[in-house]
Amino acid sequence: MKTKQILTTALLIAAMQAKAQTNGQEFKGTVGKTFAESKEWWPEPVKAPAGAPNVVWIMIDDVGFGASSTFGGIIPTPTFDSLANNGLRYTNFHTAAICAPTRAALLTGRNQHYVHMGGFAHYSTSAGFPGYDGYIPEKDGTVAEILKSQGYSTFAVGKYGVTPDAEATDAGPFDHWPLGKGFEHFFGFLASETDQYRPALVEDNAFVTPDGRHLSEQITDKAISYITKQKKANPDKPFFLYYTPGATHAPHQVPDKWRDIYKGKFDEGWDVFRQKVFDNQKKLGIIPSYAKLPERNPLVKAWDSLPAAEQKLYARFMEVYAAYLTYTDYEVSRVVNTLKEINQLDNTLLFVIIGDNGASKEGSDNGVVEKAWGPRYDKGVTQEQYIKKNEEAIDKIGTPETEPNYPLGWAQACNTPFKDWKQDANSEGGTHNPLIVFYPKKITDKGAIRTQYGYVSDILPTTLEITGIKAPAEIRNIKQDTLQGVSLAYSFDNAKAASHRIRQYYYIFGARALYKDGWKAGAAHHPNVIDLASFGNKPLPERNYDKDVWTLYNLNEDFNERIDLSKKYPEKLAELKAEFAKDAERYHIYPFIDWQDVFEKKFINSKKAPNYSTPPPPPGKKLAAK
Repeated sequence: MKTKQILTTALLIAAMQAKAQTNGQEFKGTVGKTFAESKEWWPEPVKAPAGAPNVVWIMIDDVGFGASSTFGGIIPTPTFDSLANNGLRYTNFHTAAICAPTRAALLTGRNQHYVHMGGFAHYSTSAGFPGYDGYIPEKDGTVAEILKSQGYSTFAVGKYGVTPDAEATDAGPFDHWPLGKGFEHFFGFLASETDQYRPALVEDNAFVTPDGRHLSEQITDKAISYITKQKKANPDKPFFLYYTPGATHAPHQVPDKWRDIYKGKFDEGWDVFRQKVFDNQKKLGIIPSYAKLPERNPLVKAWDSLPAAEQKLYARFMEVYAAYLTYTDYEVSRVVNTLKEINQLDNTLLFVIIGDNGASKEGSDNGVVEKAWGPRYDKGVTQEQYIKKNEEAIDKIGTPETEPNYPLGWAQACNTPFKDWKQDANSEGGTHNPLIVFYPKKITDKGAIRTQYGYVSDILPTTLEITGIKAPAEIRNIKQDTLQGVSLAYSFDNAKAASHRIRQYYYIFGARALYKDGWKAGAAHHPNVIDLASFGNKPLPERNYDKDVWTLYNLNEDFNERIDLSKKYPEKLAELKAEFAKDAERYHIYPFIDWQDVFEKKFINSKKAPNYSTPPPPPGKKLAAK
């Protein structure tokens, strides 16, 4: 009996030793029956690879390709200019055409539908299918989870945008909040947009009360605090910062001292703006020398045809937006200057994505001063009444009392040299955004342009390659899918290198495209529907994907999609349509879902879900009357 007990005890001890893990490492000591018979062991601290840089990802919201001075625009962005002049400008980089899909692909290094974010994470705009339910799976770990597991501190500030509404309360669960996805600290908001003075503000795993300052100032303060505290506590430990302001998404609200800095600067209108930007882009080599400016979109009126009062109103919208972008650039400069002051800037790999999609068409024809008022919402309001009311409120545009968004003409202007705009996944105007890469230790061709084709999912594998980190096979004991992004590091020191990415699909609410080897086939879907609210006063469009018209472009010779070759090369079009169908199966794009499906769900068939994007104003502050 005694021999049996001894054998049982020995087996139990052996089993304990085999299973015991500390900090993810298997126990390597000896567990005896007594302390004297045992050997202690502690796990090695997890450390990033020797010399691994800090990593900063910056993504600005709703900025078209031609807005910033860094890529030929006439809105000054001196911080972005400086980073690009000491780094690289990527002029052939792409996003998903709308915010949540772009951010999901960015954070995971995988295609957006594959990680369940083909639309949004919101109840009213998600759908109960694998490509659309809004729940990023644990098998598709984020960059924060990867870097944290490899010895990085991880922080996020600003817009997160990929937390399902069902979890977006103080009751949780918090699995899909930033802290549940690898970030050690978060300060910002979970939704797709928020008021810049009354944000639905979150700190770590709880909603908190905003302090009344502009949100961009608050998130920058937090980012600086996270960085400086971490570096003071452990100077050798690298950090990852995900900095994503709500700017320049609507509402275009700007601090008082910035709001009037461009007074009178846009009186010439959007047609002149487009031509100036186009000329700048050619001069700087941002676009090919053969390029031609596309015709004005039929939905946009010629500036010279507008009454003087409307011109004054629309110019004011742009003054405020431009101030908003320059102010955002300033807040980024505070982070960059902090890195410089603590001698970390040269040891930081920094990406700036100027826009998570093209410029927004959601301001509709005449712009928005007060969001939930006007002919798009109230059938009794005429367009003339709406414009008149906005003209009367011109001096309030950009203040905390308003919720501005500029009109369609400025969206097209800010997307120069491309056609179309945000949401149009079939068009470069929706998906073509500027990228800056800054890393003094690796980039020697400072200020150079790179034209290799890139997609937002490529940033994660690029980061891993430069930091010397291998994508883990498991995260928290969950086997991980392979990454679908392609590292851009090969192009850092080789301007002539052939693009490693040769294929990418696009799909947003029916608009769809397939890029392959320089060719692109795309189909618009409800192209004249400016936004969901436009349905409020119009018949719903026909829902028939088979009637969508496909186009074909050779982007190697026609980078901004001016010459449709679909009739000239029907075999090539058929080939690319078949390739898109393969991706639709592979990445869970089916079933097709469009704005009409969303409209019916949100306003007709659904139970209303809570809206966490804009909470009630705090005491003493009132929103403008609706």
